Amino acid sequence: MTRSVFTPSAADPAAGPEVRIDRSAAERDDRDLLPRLLNDTLTRVLAVRRDAAPVIGGHLALAEVDRLRGATLEKTATTVPGVHEWAFLGRDGDGGAILLAVLADDAPDDLVADAAWAPLRAAGGDLPASEAEVLTTAVALAGWLRDAPFCPACGTLTQVRHAGWSRHCPACGREHFPRTDPAVIVLLTSAESDDRILLGANAAWGGQRYSCFAGFAEAGESLEDAVAREVEEEAGVRLRDIAYRGSQAWPYPRSLMLGFRARVVDDGDARPDGEEIVEVRWFTRDEIGAALREESDVTLPGAASIARRLIDDWYRGIA
Repeated sequence: MTRSVFTPSAADPAAGPEVRIDRSAAERDDRDLLPRLLNDTLTRVLAVRRDAAPVIGGHLALAEVDRLRGATLEKTATTVPGVHEWAFLGRDGDGGAILLAVLADDAPDDLVADAAWAPLRAAGGDLPASEAEVLTTAVALAGWLRDAPFCPACGTLTQVRHAGWSRHCPACGREHFPRTDPAVIVLLTSAESDDRILLGANAAWGGQRYSCFAGFAEAGESLEDAVAREVEEEAGVRLRDIAYRGSQAWPYPRSLMLGFRARVVDDGDARPDGEEIVEVRWFTRDEIGAALREESDVTLPGAASIARRLIDDWYRGIA
């Protein structure tokens, strides 16, 4: 049996799917939490395979623990077929626990009945905001649990603790936590007109998609300095009026995207670096509007990304 992530709370019948999950982080200290929840009939599971999760009717689909490929409530986490690791994501509006099941890469689609599997990049923009946040958390945590089993200090296989949120090294005693790397992304407006923005086409996309400029902050670097450096490296322009606009967790592979808007000093300096960015192009507000309505051959970032939000906000005149 599956259902969407959120149902209206009994205490608030009008709550609906926009109720946010309570991470209930204090519960992670309970070493018996996962075994107990795996034997609780109220527990629901969000399965993640690489960066994809099951979706039904525009909502994330949660499965009952005992129905994952016929597993029974008496089975332990390690005996449920296709499940690589478990973690506690939090509780829904009714207080029911939501667990993350990290699936093997070759886990079959029918682990969750009647669902279509969709990656975060594709599904995130269409899901309710609360569910997109849950999926982002799940994909980020699943990636760390799957890809970082060994202690980076001594190479020993670690033990998962805190209900999936930390790893303990039995050899050197170090505790390890999911890594998040700060990255900046910036929408550039013209020095001459608020009605023009500069976007770049990345070589990784085959030059077919235009987006904001982005990059990772380096050691010892402020976010504002990272914005200025990345843009000058990729697009050749100097900036002024750098202003923070918001953030977004983005587990590709483990980023926290910090969004900015800035004004170019001289529009004529714009040029691609020829390696990472193959083309830079000034767009008018009308051109961006046509692209947003899919009435032109210009492809913009997906709806799930902060890049798209930065562009949308500028197009709609949000200061």
